[in-house]
Amino acid sequence: MGTATIQVIEGNPHLRSLLGWHLQQSGYRVQQSADLGRARETYQAHQPNLIILDAQLPGGNSLEFCRWVVQQGPAYLLMLSARDTEADIVTGLKAGADDYLTKPFGMREFLARVEALTRRINRLSAPAALTYGSLHIDLVQRRVRYRDTYIDLTPQEFSLLYVLTQVGGQPLSRSDLLQRAWPDAIDNPRTVDTHILSLRKKIEADPRQPSIIQTVRNVGYRFNVDRLVTDAALQEPVRGEARSMAAVTSAPGAG
Repeated sequence: MGTATIQVIEGNPHLRSLLGWHLQQSGYRVQQSADLGRARETYQAHQPNLIILDAQLPGGNSLEFCRWVVQQGPAYLLMLSARDTEADIVTGLKAGADDYLTKPFGMREFLARVEALTRRINRLSAPAALTYGSLHIDLVQRRVRYRDTYIDLTPQEFSLLYVLTQVGGQPLSRSDLLQRAWPDAIDNPRTVDTHILSLRKKIEADPRQPSIIQTVRNVGYRFNVDRLVTDAALQEPVRGEARSMAAVTSAPGAG
């Protein structure tokens, strides 16, 4: 069963639905886009691992979009095209596609190529832990340590914290957080507020004036990594002084 998130960008609504259905039946999480304008928004909201891209989308340049995807991050890209000349295939691959499949194609071959690409995704070395100043997130054990103390988080709180850390301090809307951090479809944005409040009570020094998980007015929430790094830097001299004092008091003749 696949676990990757796949974005299908296909202008033909029947083919788009068919591909999406077969991918979902194979266990993949699927997002669908009919044009390149919506495709960029969907990509940024869901950060797919693999993109299935129609090379002849109306109203846009698929090759330009392919190059844009390469600049965004490590997503793999399978290009679908009715053009089957060597020059067309080379152009698509040079634009950034990882594989090229010509139309018409059989569903078994399509799924086999998707599986081959997702195997490459799974082989990518994922970090076992993330560290932001005094905050340590163990991705294997799903545990969080803050200032040398383990914090007891629920599975949902852990997922919410992890998603907030993945966007480099950029704010995420409640809708984005519901889509990325919750395993099931939920439409109530108040759910996010409730979990943010609970998370703040566990990791903020003063939950009423949060400095780690900040509220961005009219947007949503952001993870303030700069505050964690600053706090860690300020604590280090204190620890060093404590070690020095301990050495003095334990030295012969001290006191």
